[in-house]
Amino acid sequence: MKAFLKRYKVFLILVILNVVVGAVFPEIGIKSFSLTKQNFVEMISVIPPIFILLGLLDVWVDRATMMKYTGKGSGLKGVLIALLMGSAAAGPLYAAFPIAGIMLKKGSSLFNVFVFIGAWSTTKIPMLTFEAASLGINFMITRLILSVIGIFVIAAVTEKSLNQEQQEKIYEVNRK
Repeated sequence: MKAFLKRYKVFLILVILNVVVGAVFPEIGIKSFSLTKQNFVEMISVIPPIFILLGLLDVWVDRATMMKYTGKGSGLKGVLIALLMGSAAAGPLYAAFPIAGIMLKKGSSLFNVFVFIGAWSTTKIPMLTFEAASLGINFMITRLILSVIGIFVIAAVTEKSLNQEQQEKIYEVNRK
């Protein structure tokens, strides 16, 4: 029971706060519970397919292949694969993190994992087509180029800001 309370402490505190707010301000409480329900339904609809894909990725792609194509020595090829994987992905950003964990487990470089997460969050293909249709091709191309440059800068700075011990700890956590 102690372990359960420790693990879900933040969640339980938020539930209690939600109940208190609902009791004091019923309109806000109803809206809060409605939004919570919506978010829960969205997560339940997104997470199972993501975990199925994760299982397939874990089983079908062996470590040597992942290291060859997205590992430390993969160069431009690895960066392009990470960028394309992130851009072609569908779903909310929180779905990218389990996939990034599998990439780390399989030996992808931190830089390529950071590029993958950055691409997932900013360069999705459906978003690009929407931008081109709504805001014009010039806007879409400008934003895409600036986003890709930003992704590379952020990935490089983030990787360089981690010392060797921190990098090894990230890999260790994802091997469990």
